[in-house]
Amino acid sequence: MKKYLFSALFMGISMAVIPAVPVCFSGKAATEEGKSVHEVTLSEVSLPDNSYSSEPYRVLDISTGKISEVPVRDYVIGAVCAEMPASFEPEALKAQALAAHTYAERQRIRERSEPTEGLGGADFSNDTAKYQGYFDDEKIRHYFGDNYDEYYAKISAAAEEVLPYIITYNDEPIIAAFCSMSAGTTESAENAWGSPVDYLVPVDSSFDKTAPKYEETVSFDKDFLRGRLEKTFDGIQLGDDMTKWLTVAEISDSGTVLTVRAGDMTVKGSDIREALGLRSADFDITCDGDEAVITTRGYGHGVGMSQYGANAMAAAGSSWRDIIEHYYPGCSIDEVKN
Repeated sequence: MKKYLFSALFMGISMAVIPAVPVCFSGKAATEEGKSVHEVTLSEVSLPDNSYSSEPYRVLDISTGKISEVPVRDYVIGAVCAEMPASFEPEALKAQALAAHTYAERQRIRERSEPTEGLGGADFSNDTAKYQGYFDDEKIRHYFGDNYDEYYAKISAAAEEVLPYIITYNDEPIIAAFCSMSAGTTESAENAWGSPVDYLVPVDSSFDKTAPKYEETVSFDKDFLRGRLEKTFDGIQLGDDMTKWLTVAEISDSGTVLTVRAGDMTVKGSDIREALGLRSADFDITCDGDEAVITTRGYGHGVGMSQYGANAMAAAGSSWRDIIEHYYPGCSIDEVKN
């Protein structure tokens, strides 16, 4: 039997809390707009030698403190239910299931090497501000309502087809990042989070430009904007001329705003996104009287697999393998068995 050893040093994944405003859909049920993976920070961790495990995942319920053992199949199905609309194409759902499974395996291995304080021996919790979304059967039934039988059958069939597989790079489960939709080209992990990852690099995702709410415009009045900027950036000096409060300074090739001149400071575009609850860090800023008008493109951090891009690829005839190979270039889809 073939086993895959997950040893050596490589880039680990940890979840950073993100704001409650709709920057990503973290911590919320999946909607017809899609849902994006949590913001991540990258750090090096040393993992022990482990092969893929069929043992149940250990999930901490943060409301009760109880740790439940969830079979792999049930966890992957529950993750897809929480992370992607059931109305999406079957091949997109399969790609999402594979990403969810890969995420869970990587996280399980990471916890065996460096247990997280507060998890109490669990692999992850149901805190969707820190970990991948997951619905148990009760939540799935509540969420799908009268459509439970139809949607559960669709998602479980998709998950079961890809359950024997994991996405790997150098025989290790990848950082299976995904987002709701990019701005037309996905972003690199280096630009988004500061650390390069060989397979989390920009790829074409032009289909995203046809997604619902791809472009959104929001306005902030002068008093509100001043308050948010002064609260977020301690000691910032704005002055009276609002046109000089926010100026885009540096943009990546994918369209992400990397730095912004904010008053007398230069700050990250992602910090402005968080401070103002923007849908993405791909944005333009203009002033209209006493209002700042910001137009965003895409939804989420833009790294890895675009869910709307995956759905569009599937609708055009692409398989789940095509989708995975497109959004995670250079990675392998490996069958993993005990």
